[in-house]
Amino acid sequence: MYTILVVDDSPFVVDVFVTMLERGGYRTVAAYGGTECLEILKTVIPDLILLDIMMEPMDGWETLEHIKENPETKEIPVLMLTAKQLTPAEAQEYGIYIEDYILKPITHRELYDAITHVLHRRQTLMQDVETARKAGFGTEIINEYARLVKSIDVNHRLMKILESTYNFNDSKVSVSEDISRAMKSMETNIRFQETRLQQIKEELAGAVSRDIPP
Repeated sequence: MYTILVVDDSPFVVDVFVTMLERGGYRTVAAYGGTECLEILKTVIPDLILLDIMMEPMDGWETLEHIKENPETKEIPVLMLTAKQLTPAEAQEYGIYIEDYILKPITHRELYDAITHVLHRRQTLMQDVETARKAGFGTEIINEYARLVKSIDVNHRLMKILESTYNFNDSKVSVSEDISRAMKSMETNIRFQETRLQQIKEELAGAVSRDIPP
């Protein structure tokens, strides 16, 4: 059974998500703010964190930074959970740290699907990393592969949110030059990452095939 830490400064919101998650078969831990979240993480390491952004006095982004700066907690997947619209600046600054950005309100099914997606990707990535290690690949290229797989997936999901938020695909809607430039920069970065990931995959596949006897 997976354990999920729910972090929000609203007890009502925490109770709602705890109920949703427990109905889905998850074990839950509740934190009513960023400071309490960090205290809990000193003794409990959950499989995943649902972290609200609009909290006081420590907001979700600041809490996220503390989580990722700590070697003991930096590998815990974090899903940002909020009613706040995502901005291109936030996507570029924090995309490397998060697993997904979930907009409230959200249905049971949407929540379960988001969590399942993250946990499945994490499990698949661990298996790929183990295969690469057995094939004799070094830590540097394995870490780059893992980082790219996660980053590309997360950035694609963030781009979809941004496109929906700013009606980027609607020719009748005017998008500011700054937002347009930021989103084009994200698209360029994703394409660059995809090219590099494909190179690594071909290298990994070639090495594995050479190890298989005829």
